[in-house]
Amino acid sequence: MTDENTTNREVAPDGGLSSAAQDVIDEIEENDVDFLRLQFTDILGTVKNVAVPATQAEKAFAEGIYFDGSSIEGFVRIQESDMRLKPDPETFAILPWRDGRSARLICDVINTSTGKPFEGDPRYVLKKAIARAEEMGFKVNAAPEPEFFLFEEDEEGRATTKTNDAGGYFDLAPKDLASDVRRDIIYGLEQMDFEIEASHHEVAQGQHEINFEYDDALTTADNVGTFRTVVRAIAAQHDLHATFMPKPIARINGSGMHTHFSLFTEDGENAFHDEDDEFNLSDTAHSFLAGVLEHAPAITAIANPTVNSYKRLVPGYEAPVYVAWSDRNRSALVRKPAARVPAASRVELRSPDPSCNPYLALAVIIEAGLDGIKKGLDAPDPVRENIYEFDEKKREEYGIETLPGNLGEAVSALEEDEVVRGALGEHVSEKFIEAKTQEYDEFRVDVSDWELDRYLETF
Repeated sequence: MTDENTTNREVAPDGGLSSAAQDVIDEIEENDVDFLRLQFTDILGTVKNVAVPATQAEKAFAEGIYFDGSSIEGFVRIQESDMRLKPDPETFAILPWRDGRSARLICDVINTSTGKPFEGDPRYVLKKAIARAEEMGFKVNAAPEPEFFLFEEDEEGRATTKTNDAGGYFDLAPKDLASDVRRDIIYGLEQMDFEIEASHHEVAQGQHEINFEYDDALTTADNVGTFRTVVRAIAAQHDLHATFMPKPIARINGSGMHTHFSLFTEDGENAFHDEDDEFNLSDTAHSFLAGVLEHAPAITAIANPTVNSYKRLVPGYEAPVYVAWSDRNRSALVRKPAARVPAASRVELRSPDPSCNPYLALAVIIEAGLDGIKKGLDAPDPVRENIYEFDEKKREEYGIETLPGNLGEAVSALEEDEVVRGALGEHVSEKFIEAKTQEYDEFRVDVSDWELDRYLETF
């Protein structure tokens, strides 16, 4: 058996800490940090953490911190429970809402029986997808646009669905009463080294969006988890509840997480750009796009992983439903945004929502795109009309399919897609399908208030 204490350490060749780890130790001392939160995620995307005194930082880097993996959703059985957290020093950040006395490190999960990365760690799943892209000569960049709602709390501090403003898209105060909250969130994110591009009120009352800059895929996934944590924590300071639930209120726009992708070559050129193409997209970009469209039903299970996700994915509320792409209209699943310079050429997948596990979502989208490149798939012609206005016959003429209509259909599509399941790996694929099948089964047998209101006195 491999000794897990001698592999995968954040140590230098001479046996000491690496320079990156030592820099973290120095920063902890300089900023009088008292506690470290060692974070990781389960397969559903829930951020977990172990808090240790800052005095244990050197031990955490050199030996790791052990925990019981059997208690984490989708990890291991009780007889295989010992897991080890390996902090990534590049993710060190001081938590701005903790008076600067607490900091976090995002961790990789190590299987103690082998000393190797744990196959069920979502961060490792994404690392494998990135490695496959690198084998093909590409670096993956991504940028999500997570939306969220701010709701008032009741007298006991519990979340309500009462919004704290009446603003709409791009509104200003006094309608947008949450501009101060967004400002404080941005300050907090910037203190954690986020580069914020813009923030604004979204279409629905109480709905907001804060955009952060493009980055490599792993950093982007780390940032999504951090973003959700910061938004919730700072909203709570304003006695508000922030939720990334896709559709908390019926018959209004839900919250999406449109995600932009591009591939760069080893010499720093944007592999998606072609000045001579009508859409300024290269053959590589067209094939990547085609791969995403081909695997879209299975991707949906990962990018839209809750029963509630499918209340958002309905026509009429600016969410994509139809498997098509466009360089113009936003009713298509994939859009090619305008690019001012070659480096900005990219494609945007509009279906993901912010309840997804960002590591798994990015991993399966990347692998789907790479599959399109490997197979040399041709993208269909773009659809420039408003697909929402098409009837079924016209959609058939255009060859436009529809995304899964509920979580059950999406899980079935995932079960049938070898590429997407392969991206997840056997462990995560099996555990994810098991968890989501159970979730959908529980939903199917539940009796909702809507049903009681409609049928109880009618029949």
